[in-house]
Amino acid sequence: MAERPTTNGTEPAGFEGLLDTLDGLDVPDGYRAEIIRGNIVVSPWSKGYYHRVMRLVCGQLEPHLPAEHSISYGPFLYVFPHTERAYGPDIHAAPDAVFETTSNHLDGEALTFVAELTSSSTRDDDLTDKVETYGKAGVPVYLILDMQEEQATVLWTPSAKGYASRCTRPFGEKLPIPAPFDCLLDTAEFTAP
Repeated sequence: MAERPTTNGTEPAGFEGLLDTLDGLDVPDGYRAEIIRGNIVVSPWSKGYYHRVMRLVCGQLEPHLPAEHSISYGPFLYVFPHTERAYGPDIHAAPDAVFETTSNHLDGEALTFVAELTSSSTRDDDLTDKVETYGKAGVPVYLILDMQEEQATVLWTPSAKGYASRCTRPFGEKLPIPAPFDCLLDTAEFTAP
């Protein structure tokens, strides 16, 4: 299949119906499904070297996590009912208590940090829809690793329109990650092999 997201043509009743449909999907190997702008979007998984980048981000931020928080690049679905979105972010940090549930729909408003590594199929949503959704939900820090432009952008100070503050650096430079982390992220090894 091409590296381009596709939408499911069914229209279930409301957001809960979309979540039920998403849960019942038989997503092909190598693909993942999210709810974006009222549609179920199926897109391909990441390129192999993204694993290195995700591991490096987690390793650098873990010592700066707030108490009783975890950071991971494991596949979890975070739900944002007020904006009718459900995302599986590439990297996410949240209080440990968020994971103490039998549900596979986790509370998106509980996220402390989220990072997305763009691909040609997800870049537009990572730079627009997710900025607004994460900001409205009050996620304190959103990191966008633009793998096509080889630059990192951190957004903070969430607002109803997204984020009020941002800082962008090219890969190879250190990027300041604001509170609650207050550290520098070294992006020297984020480029493709």
